[in-house]
Amino acid sequence: MPLLATPFRALVIGSSGSIGSAFVNLLQAHPDCEHVVGIHRQSMPSIDYDDLASITDTANGLASQGPFQLIINTIGVLHSEHFSPEKRLEDLTADSLSTLFNTNTIGPALTLKHFVKLLDPQHSVMATLSAKVGSIEDNRLGGWYSYRASKAALNMIIKTAAIELARTKPNAALIALHPGTVQSRLSKPFGGEMKGRPALEAASDMLNVLLALEKSDSGSFLSYSGEKLPW
Repeated sequence: MPLLATPFRALVIGSSGSIGSAFVNLLQAHPDCEHVVGIHRQSMPSIDYDDLASITDTANGLASQGPFQLIINTIGVLHSEHFSPEKRLEDLTADSLSTLFNTNTIGPALTLKHFVKLLDPQHSVMATLSAKVGSIEDNRLGGWYSYRASKAALNMIIKTAAIELARTKPNAALIALHPGTVQSRLSKPFGGEMKGRPALEAASDMLNVLLALEKSDSGSFLSYSGEKLPW
């Protein structure tokens, strides 16, 4: 039996990005979604992983609009104007490690800490976008040190938090979710426009997975197809 009851209220974190905005559009049109809130760097309230205090402030500011039955965190970074994914160990720098861990691990970890308080204890799901390249077992090509490591660390945090949450909110599920290659700013320098799916299609696939989750799925690492991925 699906964990999410209907109707449900949703919150999308990182709603100005390609995938985040697609989720908002889908949820606004979904007959079972009663209300959707989107937050990002310029929203009110706002969330910005370069200002970690904004996580606490925004969670507190949204408390009156909760509880939410579905929370989706889409924030993540792969590259910037200052660095690209490393091809060799020689390319690794403290700056790239620090930047990717801040956005892909520390920010989402603190978001879990503060936003799980907004989850409906009766029936809810919080999904955080991860990446298949964060799978240690599935790593066959090497490279992309900072991104792989930051997503692997994120996966561990989600798994660990799911174990703890099962004691206090047994009807809430925490999920690490792989979106696949999507046409977005994140994937564009790596052929995402050619290889990737449209953001709306990717978000639709992932939403179908989330709406079908059962309580026993909490702590899982799932693909957009619903496949369970190796940690």
